[in-house]
Amino acid sequence: MPGILYVVATPIGNLQDISVRALETLRVVSSIVCEDTRVTRKLLARYGINTPTVSCHHHTGDRVLVGLVARLVAGEALAYVSDAGTPGISDPGGQLVERAVTAGIRVVPIPGASAVTAALSVAGFNTQRYCFVGFPPHKKGRQTFFRAVAESSEVVVFFESTHRIIKALTELERLAPARHLVVGRELTKQFETIYRGTAADVLQQLEASSTKGEFVVVVGAAV
Repeated sequence: MPGILYVVATPIGNLQDISVRALETLRVVSSIVCEDTRVTRKLLARYGINTPTVSCHHHTGDRVLVGLVARLVAGEALAYVSDAGTPGISDPGGQLVERAVTAGIRVVPIPGASAVTAALSVAGFNTQRYCFVGFPPHKKGRQTFFRAVAESSEVVVFFESTHRIIKALTELERLAPARHLVVGRELTKQFETIYRGTAADVLQQLEASSTKGEFVVVVGAAV
């Protein structure tokens, strides 16, 4: 009988934000497939889980993916986890899931934390419709990306790094100065901060506090 691939959500910062079901799953599978084994081992150590880990990331070769699917076809149960949050959302988990589905493997979601829904939940915007667009391009296509965000009539959510958050907000200030934003920095972590206002407002708040950390930007719908 074919095995099962469990897609397991893990905390985005606070290690207590993991479900009982997720912990039980990580304990009983044959191996845990990780975006970065070093990151995942910190979580496993916190809960005394000794399940073997296997690396699977953006640069993973075809041979590794083929081998993982072969293990599933042979009847093993595997779990896939990203570095943080729900796998398949701006991480390489989708590649493994796609191959597993093609091979007829049952894929089971173990839901939990997500930086996208965490930010949306405290935004105070009408989120009946929203668009998640991942990370902006680093170079080519960056202006096109922000122009599309500025012209969208819906709530838009994207991630940004500590090194580019000021540039991202500066672009939004130029292209959509009246749009209201909610920016989450280091969500669920010790220095969690939520900024609100226009892009200009948030830039001032960031300059008065800190630009270090991981950011989730929620752009309110155009009025």
